[in-house]
Amino acid sequence: MDTGLQVELSDTLSAVIGDMRQAVAQLNDALGAERAALNRADAEALDRAGEAKQALMRRLEQLDVERVQLTQNLQTPSSQQQEAWADVLQTLAACQHANQRNGSIVGQQLSQIRHALSVLTGGKDEANLYGPAGILSGGYRSLPLAEA
Repeated sequence: MDTGLQVELSDTLSAVIGDMRQAVAQLNDALGAERAALNRADAEALDRAGEAKQALMRRLEQLDVERVQLTQNLQTPSSQQQEAWADVLQTLAACQHANQRNGSIVGQQLSQIRHALSVLTGGKDEANLYGPAGILSGGYRSLPLAEA
C-alpha cells in the first residue's frame, strides 16, 4: 500500500483514538454526575446524566467502528496508538465498574421504595409472585386502603 496512504490512515487513527479518549473521559464524568444525582435523589439531574451517558455510548460505538476499519487497513498501529488504545480500554473498564455501582444503588433504592409501598398499603413483600396454580398474583394494594 502507498506510504502516503499509510501515513494518512495512521493520522486518522490517532485522531479517532483521541476522540475516543475524550468521549470516555466525558462518559466517566457523566457516570460521576449520575452517582451524585442518585445520592441527592435528584430526578432531573439523573435524567440528564442518563441522556448524556446514552449519547456518549452511541458516539463511542461510532468511533469504534471507524477505529476497527482503520486498524484493518493499517499495516501496524504505532506504539503511541497502542498505548492510547490501552488507556481508552482502562478508562472504559473504570466506567463499567462505576456504571455497575450506580446500577446497584438504583436496585437498592428500588427495593426500599417497593418495601415502603408494601408497608404503606398493607401488602406483602411477596407481591407479584406466581401462586401454586402458576398464575401471577399481584399485590392488591388498594384493598387494604379501601377497608381503612
